Amino acid sequence: MPAGVCGCCGPLRPRYKRLVDNIFPEDPKDGLVKSDMEKLTFYAVSAPEKLDRIGAYLAERLSRDVVRHRYGYVVIAMEALDQLLMACHSQSIKPFVESFLHMVAKLLESREPDLQVLGTNSFVKFANIEEDTPSYHRRYDFFVSQFSAMCHSTYEDPETRSRIRVAGIKGLQGVVRKTVNDELQAIIWEPQHMDKLIPSMLFNMQDNDDSERAGEENPASLAESCFRELLGRAAYGNMNNAVRPVLVHLDNHRLWDPNDFAVSCFRIIMYSIQAQHSHHVIQQVLSHLDTHSKNTPRVRAGIVQVLLETVAIAAKGSIGPTVLEVFNTLLKHLRMSVDFELGDGSRRNSASSLSSTRTKESEERIVQNAIIQTIGFFGGNLPDYQRAEVMMFIMGKVPVYGTPCHTLDTVKIGHQGTKRIQMMLLSSLIMVTSGFKCKTICAGLPAAFLEPLCSISLMEDSELRQLVLEILHNIIDRHDNRAKLRGIRIIPNVAALKFKREKISKQDVVFMKKHGQQLYRHIYLGCKEEDNVQKNFELLFTALALITIELANEEVVIDLIRLSIALQDMALVNEENMPMFIRCGVMALVAAYLNFLSQMVAIPLFCQHVSKVIEMRNLDAPYLLPEHVFREKFPDSLERDDIALYFQTADLAEALTLPGYNVERLAIPYIPQVTDEDRLPRRKSFVDTISLQVDIISNSLPDQSQLAEEITFETLKKAIDTTGLEEQERERRRQVMEKFQKAPFEEIAAHCESKANMLHDRLAQIFELTIRPPPSPSGTVTVTSGHAQYQSVPVYEMKFPDLCVY
Repeated sequence: MPAGVCGCCGPLRPRYKRLVDNIFPEDPKDGLVKSDMEKLTFYAVSAPEKLDRIGAYLAERLSRDVVRHRYGYVVIAMEALDQLLMACHSQSIKPFVESFLHMVAKLLESREPDLQVLGTNSFVKFANIEEDTPSYHRRYDFFVSQFSAMCHSTYEDPETRSRIRVAGIKGLQGVVRKTVNDELQAIIWEPQHMDKLIPSMLFNMQDNDDSERAGEENPASLAESCFRELLGRAAYGNMNNAVRPVLVHLDNHRLWDPNDFAVSCFRIIMYSIQAQHSHHVIQQVLSHLDTHSKNTPRVRAGIVQVLLETVAIAAKGSIGPTVLEVFNTLLKHLRMSVDFELGDGSRRNSASSLSSTRTKESEERIVQNAIIQTIGFFGGNLPDYQRAEVMMFIMGKVPVYGTPCHTLDTVKIGHQGTKRIQMMLLSSLIMVTSGFKCKTICAGLPAAFLEPLCSISLMEDSELRQLVLEILHNIIDRHDNRAKLRGIRIIPNVAALKFKREKISKQDVVFMKKHGQQLYRHIYLGCKEEDNVQKNFELLFTALALITIELANEEVVIDLIRLSIALQDMALVNEENMPMFIRCGVMALVAAYLNFLSQMVAIPLFCQHVSKVIEMRNLDAPYLLPEHVFREKFPDSLERDDIALYFQTADLAEALTLPGYNVERLAIPYIPQVTDEDRLPRRKSFVDTISLQVDIISNSLPDQSQLAEEITFETLKKAIDTTGLEEQERERRRQVMEKFQKAPFEEIAAHCESKANMLHDRLAQIFELTIRPPPSPSGTVTVTSGHAQYQSVPVYEMKFPDLCVY
């Protein structure tokens, strides 16, 4: 009886266990028994409530086979699990999945590469299954960690190592696909998981030893594909967690110098994410640049170049609210780079320190050039309305002598550092304004931008003035005519150049009436700077030509002729003792421009007079023409009496007796408009300013010897005879009346303003002398840095009035 009972226990086993046992053959090499597998599948579909038990039993057998190293049966068990997963899509599959994931985890924990690859492949198949309902309790933390470890495999055999890494990348890709679209699995975007996912992909993208492999067998290409997929699925709130590990990985592996891999990574990022999320990436790179503000120059340059690539792609789409933040951060680092470059100037004693300082300066130049390129490229790709704001923003950062600059402190870096910052900011402005096509010149040159720009144009540095003129060219030249001018020369046929022109708009007419005198003034003053070189005269000629093409009507043409004659008279009279090269250069500039202007207005008499003067100069004074002035020897002086060599106002007025041209204004000499800049000691040092003020005060005081003039009979006779004085007074009034009737409003306003300013200066001097308290032996109280200080004056140094001394 006991034997009979034991004999009948076998058939009493549960049916699902018998069906599972039947799929395993006696020899594992024979593989899965397909007929029995079909029975097991039919049973599982017919009785889905048994799926959890089937999965638990399969997991039990697989664990036992793994421990006993019966890997053939392990493969069969996983194949059976895969088929059951693909066949069953009911609500009861949830418990079965838990058993399945437990078995996959067992395989991944194994040290056998084949089992790790087998488990990964099964997990990838599971990841591609779309479940009907979300899972509330399932977590993939273990799989993220294990697949990430496989991505960093250091197996000795290269072939096996590559297989393990590919399997790890596929597993991470499966985790991403399984969790990224599940709202309940948003935990995958948390930093603890991203810090494993992202570096694992970047490590394989960086270690591209298997480049000869193709497709999914190449870890680098597969990692890049997975990286793109992950970033493409990133939502608005997950961008920061996705980008931060990239920056940390580049720091840990020192990939900023050289930065080829960093650049390629951020190109992938920018092209993979949604366009409206680009500003998140830019913000991350900017904050990372701030973090490395004291790092080596090459590291900072690498980060800035990455930022350049980032903003170059972002500028084509949505850039968000970070436009001014980008420029503000870059300008701050530009200022810091100049500090680092010039800060060690006092520690240059030994030969070793000198060589290290030179190396540091050259490396800082790399950082500065990268920042300038980033500023210019980003600004150049912005829409016109944003580009105008950026131009104003950068101009507000340019330090100008005599004006407050709260954003860039230039006290510590001195004159050399200030000049460097000016040069770099103006260079970036050139890149920003390149290709800028404003509909009206008022939009491109608002007063808040034009005034500081013109102030810089009067700096005592020819390179700064060249940069300012190039910026003006970019803004004024709205039809790309500048390339046709090609320097300063006598153009024989202007019409052959086919300049593109449009009728000047009303807004541009208003601009020239309001700001034209300002432009003329700075061109006039810029011509007589003693450090001008050939390029300065070429840029000044181009500026005059572009104003003629883009902004000139009949009134502007008259003003430009008056300006040209004033430049000629300035060179002839030479009240400021300019070098002969500057005088001849101004003459050549006037000749080239009047030749251009005469052909543009196409008035025959005008053209004849200009051509006649140019022919005479070719014969007698070639050094007054642009083709010869920069290589001819100059004379000791200019012959003022030879009027055939110079342009005459009377002849020009006669040639312009046509409707629309107010020829009477040509008789009024051009006088530069007086502004606050003329009274501001902006271009001199503090010591020069004090000495200049002392000279003015001493010269303004009359000589005591001249006050006591001897009274004779002749002086009394002259005082009584007032006939000549009345005629002089009448002539003076007539000239004043004529000037106020015919002169333009701008000149009248400038004249009155100069008188008012002169009166204001005199009153200021008087108040300075009268209000100042007399010195006292007891001392005077002065407040310095919030502390009161007493400064006493010795009695023997005090000056008393004559009546008080006996």
